This record gives sequence, structure tokens and C-alpha cells, in this order.
Amino acid sequence: MSALTFVFLYTMDLLEIFGYFGALIIGVVLGLIGGGGSILTVPILVYLLAINPMTATAYSLFVVGTSSLFGAFQNFKKGLVDVKTALVFATPAFIAVYITRRYIMPALPDTFFTVENFIMTKNIAIMVFFAAIMLIAAVAMIRDKKKDNEGAEGPISYNYPMIVLEGGVVGLLTGIVGAGGGFLIIPALVLFAKLPMKKAVATSLLIIAIKSLFGFIGDVQTIAIDWVFLGSFTLLSIAGIFLGIYLSKFIPGHKLKKSFGWFVLLMGVYIMYKELG
Repeated sequence: MSALTFVFLYTMDLLEIFGYFGALIIGVVLGLIGGGGSILTVPILVYLLAINPMTATAYSLFVVGTSSLFGAFQNFKKGLVDVKTALVFATPAFIAVYITRRYIMPALPDTFFTVENFIMTKNIAIMVFFAAIMLIAAVAMIRDKKKDNEGAEGPISYNYPMIVLEGGVVGLLTGIVGAGGGFLIIPALVLFAKLPMKKAVATSLLIIAIKSLFGFIGDVQTIAIDWVFLGSFTLLSIAGIFLGIYLSKFIPGHKLKKSFGWFVLLMGVYIMYKELG
């Protein structure tokens, strides 16, 4: 075996180790700040574990959905999850994400357009769009000034037209990029369902779980799934959630959120440069 081949194999093994470690980090972030960690799933799968972007977004839906379900269960035991609100919001969301994954994404052409030597392929388009969502999410996390007690306790009222519209938009975005979209869901729950912030964060995890797992069902019908890999990656993410929830007793999540936002911003810029530069 040549020295170059050895270095290549060593690097690949190292990247794989970092990839699995990244699964743990995804869960820790979800457990610490209630969202945001899922936006790291696709870059980890694509750049560290060399998985095709279309398949990576599918795997991300399963990882995000399953991990969020465990997080929602933990919050449910604390009485923080509003199940009725979650179902009202999740219904248009999971319909939109299922349609996107089952019909829209498989129908996209492999090549969108060509400009001189640059070819905008389906995979590049997915990653560029994903990077754009990362930048929006990063700005939302960096500028977040909401307090934990925002939103008045009292009777919950629903702005149904806006909830349906927001749910549909979030479902479409989730279907394309495979991320949970908590940065869009939480403000919507506060504004359109009048939930207090703590309940909005907890309830968003159940919504993310429902729509992500329904979206993944659409992928099972069109994509070959490596269940052994997906199961091990997801278990690490779930372990990370429990670790994050434990660490949240000592580390204030709202202080980490802005720092994590800057990290996501840098990641988004990097992906844009890598795919288009």
C-alpha cells in the first residue's frame, strides 16, 4: 500500500469518525437550545460521510423526526407540550412535506442549467438552497431577543388561515432541505397560537417530529435506505438529546443560541463557496 493511499484511507476513516461524532452534537444542540441542531444534519451527512444530497435530506428527516420525538416526550412529561396546537399546525405541514418528498423532489431534473463550464445539478441546487436556509436560520438565532416568558398565559386562540399557510410553507421547506424548521415554527406558535415561549419551543419539537417522519415515509417509497447506518446515526443523535437536556441544567441555552447562530452562518457561507466557488 502506497503512502498516498494510506493517508487517503486514514483521512476517510477520520472523517467518518467526525461524522458519527457530529450525530451526537446534533442531539446535544437540540437538547440544549430546543432546536437548530437539525440544520447540521445534512452538511454532516454530505461532507463528512459522503452521502448523496438527495439521500442525505431523506436521512435527515428520519434523524430529525426521531430525535425531536424523544425531545417532545421529555417536554410532554413536564407539561410543556400543547398537543392540540401541535396537531393543528402539523397537519398542513406534514401534508406539504410528504407531497414534496414523494412527488416534487423525485421529479426535479438532474441538471437545471449550464453556464459556460458551470453545471447547476440537482445535488448542487439542493445544497445551495440548504445553505440559503442556513443563513436565514443563523440570522434568526443571532437576532433572537425573545424572552422565555414571552406570550401570555391564558386561553389559546388560533389564527387558522395563517397557521395553515405557515404550516404549508414550513412543510415545503422541510421537504426540500430535510431540516426541522424550528426557527420558523416557534415564532408562528407565539404569534398565531398565542403560546408562551417555553410551550412554543416544546410544542415545536412534536410538530417537527410529525412532519419529518411523514416526509420520510415519502422517501421510503423512492429511495433505497441503509437502515443499519441510519439507525446507528439516529441512536447517537438521541443519546445527544439526553446529554443536552442534562447539560441544560448547567449551561443556559439562550446564551449558546447566538454563538451557535454565528457557527451556522459560517457553515452556510462555506457551503455556498464550496458548491458555487
